[in-house]
Formats: sequence, C-alpha cells, structure tokens
Amino acid sequence: MITIKEHSIVQRYDDELLVIEPWGKNSLRVRAFPDQQFSNGDRALLKQPEIESNLLTIIKEDDSASIQYGDIKAVIDHRQRLTFYNQDGKVLLKEFIRQRAVKHDDGSEDAGAVQATKDFNSTLKLKAREYQGNDGGDFKITTRFESDPSEKIFGMGQYQQPFLDLKNTILELAQRNSQISVPFYISNLGYGFLWNNPGIGRVTFAKNLTEWEMPSTKYIDYWISAGDTPKQLSEQYAKVTGTVPIFPKKLLGLWQSKLRYRTSQEVLDVVKKYHSKGIQLSVIAIDYFHWPKQGEYRFDTEYWPAPAALATELKDYDVEPIVSVWPTVQSDARNYQHYLENGYLVKVNRGVRMTMQIQGNTVFVDMTNKSARDYVWSLIKNNYAKNGFVRYWLDVAEPGYSAYDFVNYRYSKGTDLQVGNLYPIDYLKMVYEGSKNQVDSVVTLVRGAWAGAQRYGALAWSGDIDSSFEALRNQVNTGLNMGLAGIPWWTTDIGGFHGGHPEDPEFRELLMRWFEYATFSPVLRMHGDRQPHSKPLSLSGGGSMVTGAPNEIWSYGPKVEKVLTKFVKIRETLKDYLESLMVIAHEKGLPLMRPLFYEFPQDREAWSVDNTYMLGSALLIAPILNYQERSRGVYLPAGTDWENLSTGETLSGGQTLKIPAPIDAIPVLKRTDSDLDVEDLKKLLNEGTK
Repeated sequence: MITIKEHSIVQRYDDELLVIEPWGKNSLRVRAFPDQQFSNGDRALLKQPEIESNLLTIIKEDDSASIQYGDIKAVIDHRQRLTFYNQDGKVLLKEFIRQRAVKHDDGSEDAGAVQATKDFNSTLKLKAREYQGNDGGDFKITTRFESDPSEKIFGMGQYQQPFLDLKNTILELAQRNSQISVPFYISNLGYGFLWNNPGIGRVTFAKNLTEWEMPSTKYIDYWISAGDTPKQLSEQYAKVTGTVPIFPKKLLGLWQSKLRYRTSQEVLDVVKKYHSKGIQLSVIAIDYFHWPKQGEYRFDTEYWPAPAALATELKDYDVEPIVSVWPTVQSDARNYQHYLENGYLVKVNRGVRMTMQIQGNTVFVDMTNKSARDYVWSLIKNNYAKNGFVRYWLDVAEPGYSAYDFVNYRYSKGTDLQVGNLYPIDYLKMVYEGSKNQVDSVVTLVRGAWAGAQRYGALAWSGDIDSSFEALRNQVNTGLNMGLAGIPWWTTDIGGFHGGHPEDPEFRELLMRWFEYATFSPVLRMHGDRQPHSKPLSLSGGGSMVTGAPNEIWSYGPKVEKVLTKFVKIRETLKDYLESLMVIAHEKGLPLMRPLFYEFPQDREAWSVDNTYMLGSALLIAPILNYQERSRGVYLPAGTDWENLSTGETLSGGQTLKIPAPIDAIPVLKRTDSDLDVEDLKKLLNEGTK
C-alpha cells in the first residue's frame, strides 16, 4: 500500500516499510525497514533541511507513485522498484530486479494465479531490496541497482589501490589501517550517492550490477542527489553532511614528524635546527609512547619533565605541537580497573579480551560510549590541554585491531558489524566538542573517518603505507577520491611509513618526489619509520619503545636537503592560495585537490585522466611517480591554454604533451584564464638545486 504524507511517499508491503522524502537541494533520502519497524537516526546526515514546497511534486497512481524535488525525481512502480531521474527525464539510477513480470511476485509457479504486466520477465527471483533474518533479530540486507557499463564512479574514501575510477571494483565498507571507508561517490551520469549505514559491509560496482551488502543491520538508508557538474554534487552533499572548519593559515607550512621523538630535548633540538636554517615549521609532532602506559593520557615525566614549559618554548618559535593519543588501555595501566568497572572498554564475543598487542596486553576504549569519551577527554584536558597541548593526533582510530575480526567486537551503540564505522566519528567528536571553544579552529589528524567526519575537523592521512614508488602511485588517486568523498583535508607520510633507509639512493629519490607532490597537497607532512631503529632508552614507561632513524630534511644528504628546502620555500609562496582554497572547502565543501574532470566536466577526455590533478581551479599538478623518471605525459584539458611555470611556455589545451621533470622539479601548469599571481612560484620552480 502506497500512501502520501505531506512531504514523503510511504509504502507498506509484506515485510517492508519504504520511505522516500526530500533531503536537501535536488536530493532525496530513501529508507527501508524490514518488519515495517521504522527507526530514526541521521547517521552521516544532518537534520533534514527545510523543504521548499514549490520544488516538491508528489503524484500517486493506482499502484505506483512519484516524488520530485528540484532536479531529481523518484518513481516507485507496481513491482516496488525505484527509478531515479534528473530534470530532463534521464535515468540516473535504477533498482535491479530479476523477477517475473507480475504484480507482487510471491514466487508462485501457478501461471493462472498471477497477473502479468508489460515488463522484463525473469525467473531468477532476485529482489532489489532483500532481507534475510539473523538469529540475533537483525537482518542481512542486499540492495541492488542496474549497472551502466560505461559509468565512471569516483569517491568512496581511501583504498590502497591505483584506481581513480572505481567502476568494476569491490570495496569493503570498513576501517582498516590505511583504509578509510567514506561511502559517498560521484557518478559521471550526473548523480551523487551516499550509503548512509555505518555498519560493516561491501559494495560491488560490477559491470552487470551494483550491489550493497550488509551482514547485520536493521535498515537500508541512502541519499541520492542530481547535479549538472561534480562541483554542484559536492556542494549539495556538503549541505547535508557538513563542511570542515576554517583551516588556520599558520598550519599550512611544514609539519615535522618521525617515529618518534623520545624526549622534550629532542623536540627542541629539531625545532631550533630548523630555525637556524631559516625554515619556519608549522607543526612538530610528539608521537606515541610519550606516555607511561596506554590509557593514562599523560606525559612520562622522566622524559618529558615539564610539558607546560615545552609548550611555551615551542610557542616562542611559533611552532604548534600536535600530540599523539591512542584509544587503547594497557591491562597494567594505573586506571585500567576504572575503565573496566565502568564498562568503558570494547567487548568481545569470544576469547580473551585483548584487542591489540603493543608493549603489553591492550584493549580499545569504546568511543561510541559517551561516558567513556567524557572520561578520556577529562584526562586529555587535564594532562595535555592545560599544559598547552591543544592539537591531537588520533592514531589507531579505526580502531586498529590486531585482527580485524569484525564479528567479534561489541560497542555501546551495537555490534561492530552494525555500527563499526561510527567509531572514528565518535572519537573525532570527542575532540571536536571538547576543543571547539579552546582553539581558533579544530584540526585533528586522524587515521580513520567516515561520512560526515569533515564537520568534526578531520585531517585524514593515508596510514602506515609502504615506502615505495608503488605506494606513492597509489596515493595520488587515493587522495583525489578522498576529496570527492567529501573529506577535503588529507595528507600522507612523505616517503611512506614502513621502512626507508636514509642512505638508500632509491629511497632518497622517492623522498624527493613524494615531497614535491606533497607540497601541492592540503598538508605538507614529514613522517615515517626510518631504518635502522635505535635501542630503547630504558625498559620501562615511555623509554621502552624503539625509535626510527632521523627524518628531518637534512637527514638524507646535502642534495636532498637542497631539493626539499626549495620546495619548503615553494610551499610558503602557496600559502595565500591554499588559504583561499581552505575557505572554499569550509563554505562549499569543495576539495583542494581535484581530478581534471572536476574543473573541466565538458572535456570527455578529462574523465579518463588519473594521477594528475588540479590544485584548486588554477594549477595543474602532474607528480612524478616512477624511479629515475625525468619526464611524463601530461594531458592539458581543453577550454583554456596553459602556461608551463618551469619554462614560461604557453601550451594549447586538449592535447597530451611530454613535460620534462628533472629531479628537482615537478610539472606545474597554470591555466591562462586564471588571474592567480604565480611570479614568485615561477622563480622558485626555476631555481636550480644541482
């Protein structure tokens, strides 16, 4: 039975309640509930925007109905199938069913008992929305859509793979170290789609169908939006999920980090040396195991004797510290029993409660539990914030289980299978709500996210990735897809995390090429676990963890230092431009790094170009991604001419050219119809370092 409410279509049939309603400009939200048990919850979405009645049209017929809001229209037909159209009547997305063409196919094989309709007939008995009951009272659900083999799909977050176009891929809807599921995508067919269910699952963007699968949930929930351009879709998505705060200009310079500075003196020595070389650091990171035990959220005073004095001295150098916090508790921490007695820890369904092993037996804090968050924040506030450490690095925020056995973990809000992707969101929310009135703007470095994370100040990074050119090649498209998924603040460990020897010639070249690329990204950040390790300072507390080899720009020899210094200077010239892009990200939700098609949607060729991007609307960046590569092919989008900033040469758009790139250079081109002042940038790009 289909009924029309004031602003929505509601269908009840058999075991399902289906609700379709406007949710933002040119957008609809679709929810379906097995056993007709409606439950509210916005999840990634903000509260429903005010509905403009003049844009809304709902029509009901005998056994079908349609709802149109602005430029999008949904039709539910007599087979309970949904089809979405744009304002021109073009099909954007259509549910996939393979059933007999009858009204309400119940599986009967009695030909005389059914009423045939004029539609495609199939006996596979596959529904668009399928529910299979679990023993625990929830459902395994499958949602299917027809596939257009020519469709291109972009976004979905961070997956360590080389593909920009995600068509014909299978993606896990789960958080892992270096994997961030943000289930929003933009299609070249003219729509954006958010899968608004935080449970663990999988999506298959296959040639023959698109299929979303969730092994344990109580609902289907998705949002779909129509738009003429990717920019329009990004803006419409940002209106219903939120935008990033303003990114402080003072944080747009170099972030210095390594695994790990062990003492206050080591931190100060690094800051002073950068200062002596005339380089203004923006941030220095104090990494893990500066604490006595995980879960205590405080400095080990044997190695960090005067935190407040350290923060004050760093402030004198105009350098902001960022301090690592982990959502973990060691079983021998002095407050472990407090966590246990109050139910603040992640539960397991079987086996010993030990969810991570590092420097001892460790359990994750249940960040979906508000009381647990309040307790953790009280420790952070008293031991860090009051001492002048007000920016945080939420490492292991997936959470980073020793084994990603999603069926085994339980949270306050539900099982890991049901709500697992909310964990980093709630972790971020803890910092955002605690810090928003204490700092100019909340910027939180985090190894995990989900849809809507941007509104809590999430600066996502690509996790513990390999130190190799293969990993670098993955990062460019990965960063672009993060931006298209609505997460504009994104960064990487320059040089990768795992390994990398300062004396290795190939690694030195990798570091230079990675630094050149990162200069033209939202955040320029040195970090990594360099070889060889140093021995621990002691056998207890914060001294018991090893540290990697030096990772400052002078740690790789004079030639590398000259190249990196050159690009630090280039970064300084970009700050005003980057600041303007950060304002746009805050106001409209647009990413800083954009695929070529984002700025040139009318150029068909631009939709097939990867590993090349626009920084904002003015600059085209073509990173060098292979060892000993000294040039690369670059496609210049049609619709404007381009200036090669290294040569001053003007080049016509709509062609692919080989651009030289010696070891101290990266291809950077400016569209000639932009008024961006690049004179200082040009001088530095042409500055020799050999």
